[in-house]
Amino acid sequence: MKYENTFKAIDQILWKEQGCGSELDYLEQKSWMLFLKYLDDLETEREDEAELEGKTYKRLVSGFYRWSQWATPKKKDPQTGKMVLDTVNAMSGDDLVEFVDQKLFPYLKDFQNTATQTDSLEYKIGEIFGELHNKIRSGFNMREIINMIDELHFQSAEDKHEMTVLYESNIQRMGNAGRNGGEYYTPRPLIRSIIKLVDPKIGETVYDPACGSAGFLCEAFLYMKDKIKSVSDHETLQKKTFYGKEKKGLPYIIATMNMIFHGVSAPNITHGNTLAMNLSQIQESDRKNVILANPPFGGNERGEVLQNFEIRTSETAYMFMQHFIKMLKAGGRAGIVIKNTFLSNGDASAIRKMLLENCNLHTILDLPSGVFTGAGVKTVVLFFTKGEPTEKIWYYQVDKHFTKTQPLTEADMEEFLTLQKTQGESEHSWTIDVSTLDDACDLSVKNPNKVEEVDERTPSEIAESIFALNNENQTLIDEILEMVK
Repeated sequence: MKYENTFKAIDQILWKEQGCGSELDYLEQKSWMLFLKYLDDLETEREDEAELEGKTYKRLVSGFYRWSQWATPKKKDPQTGKMVLDTVNAMSGDDLVEFVDQKLFPYLKDFQNTATQTDSLEYKIGEIFGELHNKIRSGFNMREIINMIDELHFQSAEDKHEMTVLYESNIQRMGNAGRNGGEYYTPRPLIRSIIKLVDPKIGETVYDPACGSAGFLCEAFLYMKDKIKSVSDHETLQKKTFYGKEKKGLPYIIATMNMIFHGVSAPNITHGNTLAMNLSQIQESDRKNVILANPPFGGNERGEVLQNFEIRTSETAYMFMQHFIKMLKAGGRAGIVIKNTFLSNGDASAIRKMLLENCNLHTILDLPSGVFTGAGVKTVVLFFTKGEPTEKIWYYQVDKHFTKTQPLTEADMEEFLTLQKTQGESEHSWTIDVSTLDDACDLSVKNPNKVEEVDERTPSEIAESIFALNNENQTLIDEILEMVK
């Protein structure tokens, strides 16, 4: 609760800032300060561990650029003996803003040049501060925020968990506020359910080529972390498992920080346009075991990008589908969220045929429109394995209405996960034989087991029912009015 209250108080301060006008700005400004405080605690933890082992740990951020030096210098309170903020030496006002803009950010950005390896935390710090910008113009507001963040501690597992949960909720608010190109925050209960079904294992590579804030990769890490049995497993998860790419600058930075907050110290996330890769140039060494993604739909790509695909299309989600198929290893598995029009649109028929011929599309999960708050679209999740053609497809339809105040939960996915193991038939699930499909390979969701209720009343009977209800309503209103006289 302490973290939640702090985050809300920070947002209230940022609301006063002229340069911060959206949830995106609030998240960006909170992120760089949270990250530096988190990093300072992390490096202190590593120093303590090294000391216990009789070793020396060399800090990445050193000297006056440490959070504990420039942000919150401390002195001992003579009355209580506790360490408190040294208000004489703690910068504030214009001095603080000038230091952050002209010294701190350039110092951290230069880590890109001084790091010896691009897959190191040092290099990632340089990337983060090469992309982020301080938009807080009031040094007094900044001082208030710094003091609040300094009260947070990230050294215990419980503290880290609470912080990552709140950070995720902030990302969700950013997503719900609306983003361009059909990109929306993917609900974590849906992501977790997809990961449970796909079941990535230690030693396999997990890839999201449109990673956004890295929700799929963070949740996959948490799922696989519980399976660690050795130091080697830990190293594999840290360095050789998770791969992502994000086109836009700020989401890329948020994704990188999100993974670091979740425990992956140097995430293999790159900044670039996945669709700029020509499919014919993909080598076996590029391919991955597992792909988890919610690719953007709509969007716009330059003409030369369209040339990279065997089946030409201007729809970004359809380009990504071709990329997924090509990037999977033989026997590789995928869980892909996509707009439900992919199942029936004529301009996607060739890609559906490609998918059915090259992969076993064993499961289609049909979701109602309310799953994605603010998106106003219906989506499906495609589960497929590469290397053998599809013979039968099992469908499951989530038949429930979701809203912003009543969102999808993991409990809503339990029946789906249970039935999927045996691909059992129920009121919400059924199987089709691919041999019965037409040339267009139309995969539209048509539940044969759902009994549609038919109103067999005559028009006059319906009118009488409406009249009776109106009378009842009027009676209730009269009673309420009588009571409040």
